[in-house]
Amino acid sequence: MRKRLQDSTLLRQGGSYFIIGLLQLLVDWAMFVALSALGLAVEPANILGRVGGALLGFWLNGRFTFAGAGTAVGRRQLMRFLAMWTVTTIISTWGVAHVDRVIGLHWAWLAKPVIDLGLAAAQFVLSRHWVYKR
Repeated sequence: MRKRLQDSTLLRQGGSYFIIGLLQLLVDWAMFVALSALGLAVEPANILGRVGGALLGFWLNGRFTFAGAGTAVGRRQLMRFLAMWTVTTIISTWGVAHVDRVIGLHWAWLAKPVIDLGLAAAQFVLSRHWVYKR
């Protein structure tokens, strides 16, 4: 019975994380494309896009995806989130900047969602087991 409950919780959290993640990715990607199209360098455009997505995602995931008796959305969780976000932002920014340098800006626009979706699995595990824990 406990295993079935854990499985259903994982499925609910995974589904919610996926939907919120798509919304985050859309905000992040749109900001990245708009800012870099306006002439901002790829690196700061990516960071600003990720800030926009992160602000939305931290609250929504804490409030809906990982909400429960053993979780919280407070200062401790924000600090953990920021640590995770910093590492994944460094990886994402390096990735899109590398694509931009090697094959161009338009390819970086296409690569960004792929790179960030690749990071999403690690972020889900860290969020579920570390970020939002009390």
